[in-house]
Amino acid sequence: MTINVHAVAQTGFGTGASELYDRARPSYPTESLSYIRQIPKDTAPLNIVEIGAGSGISTRALLAHPDWATSIGTLRAVDPVDGMCDVWKKTVKDSRATIVKGTFDNTGVEDEWADLIIIAQAFHWCPDYGKASAEFARILKKDGAVVLIWYLEDRESADWVAQYRDYMEAHEQGVPQFRLGLWRQTYSTPEYTSLFHPQEETEWAYHIPASEQIVTDRAQSKSYISVLPPNEKAKVVEDIKIILQRGDEMVWINKEEGTFQYPYKTYVLVSRKK
Repeated sequence: MTINVHAVAQTGFGTGASELYDRARPSYPTESLSYIRQIPKDTAPLNIVEIGAGSGISTRALLAHPDWATSIGTLRAVDPVDGMCDVWKKTVKDSRATIVKGTFDNTGVEDEWADLIIIAQAFHWCPDYGKASAEFARILKKDGAVVLIWYLEDRESADWVAQYRDYMEAHEQGVPQFRLGLWRQTYSTPEYTSLFHPQEETEWAYHIPASEQIVTDRAQSKSYISVLPPNEKAKVVEDIKIILQRGDEMVWINKEEGTFQYPYKTYVLVSRKK
């Protein structure tokens, strides 16, 4: 199998960086996972393929969620990065779930096996949307669906978040990012339009408890920050601390303990196979 992975993702999510990713990244709001559970038309137990499964954050969330806990028959996770697969194997402890190396357009899954494909916080790295769409249709059962899910800090909710996002976006080095929406080209490819219905989109606004450490760790878990030299990474941390200490429109949970609300939005897009 040829594994075609963006160089920044390969290094930025590799061994060492993948552990920080797993520790620093948030999970998904329970409402979004409940919503996704309503998508498959088949009854449980379901066959799930998770592509770009990373360190297992979304896998663990699915396996533990009350709406999903008894619904999953087999979950086959796929990721192209060795470091991520290693952390997934350490953190996902469920006999129904396995992981192998693979990509969006080469999953290694047999034809018409999956009831549902879930891709969490990953599809913006896809190098060929048409090939990916064809692969998704190949491995999905009739009436199966692909679910793309992302979270992103909500810059509209507080000035400090907007300042943080502006600062981070200046460091992106041209790597693919969800916010840029390049992945939306998927929906106009011949493969997609011939094989899938138009996408359905839903979003949720919410916040998670955070601290200075959580926000700076989150920043360092970004692939384009992870690949920076140590002195430049240290500068990023210090600059973010200044934004947080200024705290424009920050909503405190407990100021003495240094905890505050970290606003996010989660986005879910569903594509049903024709």
